Amino acid sequence: MGSRSITVGVDGSPASNVALHWAAAEAVRRGVELVVVHAFDWRVVGALTPVGDAYAAAAREHAEALVEDAVVEARTYAPSVTVRGEAVLGSPAETLVTASAAADVVVVGSRGRGGFASLLLGSVSHQVASHARGPVVVVRGRPDAQGPLVVGVDGSEGSRQALAVAFEEADKLGCAIVAIRVYQPAAPTWGMDVPPYVEDPEQRQAAERRHVAEDVVAWRDKYPDVATECVVVAGRAAEVLAGMSGTAQLVVVGTRGHGELAGLLLGSVSSQLLHHAECPVLVARPHQEGQR
Repeated sequence: MGSRSITVGVDGSPASNVALHWAAAEAVRRGVELVVVHAFDWRVVGALTPVGDAYAAAAREHAEALVEDAVVEARTYAPSVTVRGEAVLGSPAETLVTASAAADVVVVGSRGRGGFASLLLGSVSHQVASHARGPVVVVRGRPDAQGPLVVGVDGSEGSRQALAVAFEEADKLGCAIVAIRVYQPAAPTWGMDVPPYVEDPEQRQAAERRHVAEDVVAWRDKYPDVATECVVVAGRAAEVLAGMSGTAQLVVVGTRGHGELAGLLLGSVSSQLLHHAECPVLVARPHQEGQR
């Protein structure tokens, strides 16, 4: 990831303020600008009478005041960070997706009011997670927690992207990495003319450990000061990652994968992790070609 800016979506809610603090601290770590964005929309679809200029002006004034308060808060929390604010007419999801093209990462809270309400439960979270043009952090759980960075790996391209982001982030945070590979044991099989096959648990564990070690070795060499632990667990990815988040300061996941990590942002694994993780979650979406 380049060093340009971090964009944080705000709406004045407590969760938004937590996300603002996390984003400000991240901007300090990266030495980049913090861009505070609030999306608002005074247009009322289906209104029986036209919405007048006074209403539109009041809506913009309120939005700009909210952004200014957030900028002051960010500067107070992190005096060394360069901060600017934007009040944008439009929907929160579309605004943040557009902003993600130029940002190192987009940061959002886990609850909000107005357009950001139920961010993790409704369409906004799915739109941002599915369509953002770069990495997204959802700040939830224990935003100021200490501990290692946990990254899910499975050998896929999305997993390799997640590892790249995770090692860079751990280097900035000065923390260790736990690279975790989750797998499902093979079910016994048999047929009319073949003997039953029962997987050897120890052999499977050893094979999975070799795979995760191969995935991590290049990044260990590139970041020798980042302590790294490789963990292999039989189970379901969402449950394992959510459990590991209880002692982590950040969980990093990719956007595509094999097995239990497949379709992480589009299916039940994503939903469970973003609902139940006990620390912020970084979705390592690669920046699209030509966007930066």
